[in-house]
This record gives sequence, structure tokens and C-alpha cells, in this order.
Amino acid sequence: YEIQASDWSSDVCSSDLDWWNPKHRAEPAQIEGDTILTTLWLTWLQFLICVAVIGFAGVRLSRYGDAIASLTGLSRNWIGLILIGTVTSLPELVTGMSAVTAANAPDIAMGDALGSCVFNLAILALIDVLYRKQFVYRVASSEHMLSAAFSIILLAGAAFNLLMTRQNAMPIIGHISLGSVALLVMYLVTMRALYLAEQRHANARPGTKPEQLSMKAALMGYSISSAVIIAAGVWLPFVGVELARVMGWSHSFVGSLFVAFATSVPELATTWGALRVGAIDMALGNLLGSNLFDVMILALDDIAYRAGSIYQSVSPVHAVSAVTACMMSAAVIV
Repeated sequence: YEIQASDWSSDVCSSDLDWWNPKHRAEPAQIEGDTILTTLWLTWLQFLICVAVIGFAGVRLSRYGDAIASLTGLSRNWIGLILIGTVTSLPELVTGMSAVTAANAPDIAMGDALGSCVFNLAILALIDVLYRKQFVYRVASSEHMLSAAFSIILLAGAAFNLLMTRQNAMPIIGHISLGSVALLVMYLVTMRALYLAEQRHANARPGTKPEQLSMKAALMGYSISSAVIIAAGVWLPFVGVELARVMGWSHSFVGSLFVAFATSVPELATTWGALRVGAIDMALGNLLGSNLFDVMILALDDIAYRAGSIYQSVSPVHAVSAVTACMMSAAVIV
């Protein structure tokens, strides 16, 4: 019997296409021998390089941000909540934008933002366990309870938005979920409320005394560190997609665990540095402020994702991360 090679090849290819669906799950690379080991090592090496670069630049960014805030006369609580908390969330912002635009991996963007919230609160719990000088929550400012309360509202809103949008019960304007608009408005209301609370407590306790720098040097260092984090953040989603492919893991798992850990390295490094000099309020403000900003990033990701609402394209398992972060934030208040 004669078998046409072209027919056999066509049948195999069409059969392969039936089960291959990279949109939802990446399968392990079909590479034999030493090649697959090389691919694994190179992928993990790229991931570790991203972690190291983001961590180093995050520490420098926090230092220069602290110096800028000191030169402008802002309080330490406001530094931790707004300036440091926002800049240490820059990797989540850049990674999320890169994931939904260039890498077409919305699950990584969603998992990164919500997973980072869980990681930040885990760091907060670790502080309470490891800080031996005194009880952390006893010496910390009571204003942090307000930040934690707003975090619960925003995280609960994100979980509600995800579940309702997937059930087609949430109105969509163009390709943007109405819930994302609500998250943006709520974030602005939160910042306004925290600002007014800060004004009522203008005599907040000081934290660390930053190294004396000129405004020009501080701005230059701030800009360079930001650029390094942006570059690493753009690269990270592609590393996450490749990691999911070679390991056979889902994008939601990689985003919620590995990418979220990598983008939480600046918060970890900054918090450790603040604790070493006894700046408890700056450490707590950094972590809680980062969580507020991370939830707001979800709304920006939804706006940037042109294929439809991001909530319709991701796994509902992300709601578990949001609810977990809500419960951990409630523990901070208690």
C-alpha cells in the first residue's frame, strides 16, 4: 500500500490542533534529551534575573523616593502609603500592562495583582512574627486600620466584579467592565479619605532619616531606578508565559504565585530596610498602600485589554485570591 506523506502529515497536524489550546493552558514543551533541560534552566535563570533586578531597583527606588519626600516635607505615614507604596507597586503595573497588551496573557496580569496583595499581607504577618523589639501593632499608628478597611472594600469589589462579569451580569461599556470604573472611583475616594485623615494627624511619628541628597540627585536616581523596573516588568510576563509552557502549568497559577512573588520583591526589600531602622509606620504604610494600588491596577489592565473585558478572559479561581486577601486585611484591623 502506498501512503501519501502529505496526507498523513495533514491528518496529524489537524489532530494536534484539536487538543492544542494555548489560550487557557500551556502544555510542556515536547523536547527530548538535553534540549529540554537547557530550556528549563534558561527559563528559570531568566526568572531569577528578573527577581534580582526588580529587588535591587526597588530598594534604590524606595531610597530616592524617601529622599524626595523628605525634601518636600511630607510625613512618614504619607511616604509609606502613597510615595513608597505606589512606587514599589510599579512592577505590578508594568507587568500587568505588558501581559494584557504584548504577551496576551490576561491570567498572568490578574494573578499578579491579586497574588501580590496576598504576598504583601503575608510579609506583614512575617513582620509581626520576626520583629522582636516590640509588638508591631501596638506601636503602629491607628491610621493603618483605615487603609486596611479600604483594602477590604476594594478587594471585595474586585472579586464581585470578576464573578458578575463572568456571569454576564455586569454591564460592559465598549470593552471595559462597569466594575472597573467603580474601582477607579473608589480608589480616588480612598486616597481622598486617607489624605484628610493624614491632615488631621499632622504630628505623625517620624520614621527613618534619609541620606542627605540634593533634589537633582534624588530625581535622577528615582528616574533611573524606575526605568530599570519598567524594563524588567515588561520582560517578566514573557518569562512567565515561557515558564508555564515548559513546566506545563496554567497561566493563572504562574501569575498568582511566581510572577506575584517577583513583583512583590520591592515591598519585601523596602519593608526590611524600614524595620532595620525602626520605621514601623513606613513599613506598614508601604504594604497596605501597595495593596490599594494593586487593586486599582486591575481597572487599568481592563482598560488596556482590547479583546474584551479582562474579567471575561481569566479563570474564576482568581476570586479565591481576592477573598483570601480580604480575610488577611480583616486580621490586620482585628
